[in-house]
Amino acid sequence: MTNPTAAVRDRVLSLPSGELPSYVYDLAALREHAAHVRAALPPRVELYYAAKANPEPEILAALSPYVDGYEVASGGELAHVAKAVPGRSLAFGGPGKTPAEITAALERGVERFHLESEYELHMLSELARRIAPDSRVSVLPRFNLPVASGSLAASALAMGGRPTPFGLDPSEADTVVRLLTDGTYPHLELRGAHAHLASGLQAPEQLTVAESIVRWAVGLAERHGVRLSEVNVGGGMTVDYAAPEDRFDWVAYGEGLGELTSRYPDLTLRIEPGRAMTAYCGWYVTEVLDVKQSHGQEFAVVRGGTHHMRTPATKGHDQPCTVLAVEDWAHPWPRPAARRELVTLTGQLCTPKDVLARNVPAPGLRAGDRVAFSLAGAYAWNISHHDFLMHPRPGFHFLDGVHAESAAGEGAQG
Repeated sequence: MTNPTAAVRDRVLSLPSGELPSYVYDLAALREHAAHVRAALPPRVELYYAAKANPEPEILAALSPYVDGYEVASGGELAHVAKAVPGRSLAFGGPGKTPAEITAALERGVERFHLESEYELHMLSELARRIAPDSRVSVLPRFNLPVASGSLAASALAMGGRPTPFGLDPSEADTVVRLLTDGTYPHLELRGAHAHLASGLQAPEQLTVAESIVRWAVGLAERHGVRLSEVNVGGGMTVDYAAPEDRFDWVAYGEGLGELTSRYPDLTLRIEPGRAMTAYCGWYVTEVLDVKQSHGQEFAVVRGGTHHMRTPATKGHDQPCTVLAVEDWAHPWPRPAARRELVTLTGQLCTPKDVLARNVPAPGLRAGDRVAFSLAGAYAWNISHHDFLMHPRPGFHFLDGVHAESAAGEGAQG
């Protein structure tokens, strides 16, 4: 169980039933966390936020004072982030970039392109020649690097170190570096190297991976007699949904990155966290519609479900939650209540996969009580299958300390 902040708790209990379910974000808590992360990082480590984790404009703006820029992975994200936080540095990554997306990025003056393939290198060069003939476009080839055996064993999701569609194979590295440095493509500038190999690693494993990426990139540059100004070691800092009180150790990670940069005094490192920046600031809040028995187990059906927050279904975990008791019961019929210690919380969808949390210790849970699912600030609403069964969409509330809510919902159900 993970308790909401006081501001979130007050908002959840004050919302009318017809405004549930809703997402509630504590922007003050987000800023506090972002400031902690920023303070833990040494001077030559840049922090870019991976917008895919949560692209809500209010989230992007709240992070702005603490990040050096934003990583976007599509033309849609590019346009959205540029509008939400105008004038900020953007890095364009992701596989399968289209000519139209690259054109839009060049026209917006995107500062860094993460190259995923030799084909993408050729396409970017030709488009840069046409669209930005008087500029040199900075590129960081992304490499799918081999890693030491077992170093990614604890990862929740691996994007490298094995066959994947992400990045360039290391065997292509020499060819790509030559094309970027021998005058073949004068409109492109080799800025550095990029590798995002896994998600869900703790600080020691992240440092091991970062060191291997930097060492490999520096070796590649030395082999070609060129200088890299930066290396992007990616994101993927762990968020443990089974033990939400166990946070990624940003202080230890920052100290380790500081030692790494001291070995390479001319090199800037860049990290791109997403989930670990925003997950803890968001709650998906709803109310219990019914409590029922089935074959010796108890189920609580809540408003909404995995069509609003797909995270537990996608990752195969139980979403941490807190039950907030509501004493009022306005109906003339008996109030359903749990009789067992453990209750499984499900949504309104016509599928047994619509499960938010199993075996939640919630004795006495009643219809009309409210539930706040925590760690819903990343990869929650924005990855969900919103229109399945055509239920109304949730509301959105952004709490900003003593200030009023900065944005409202877009159609919670009645």
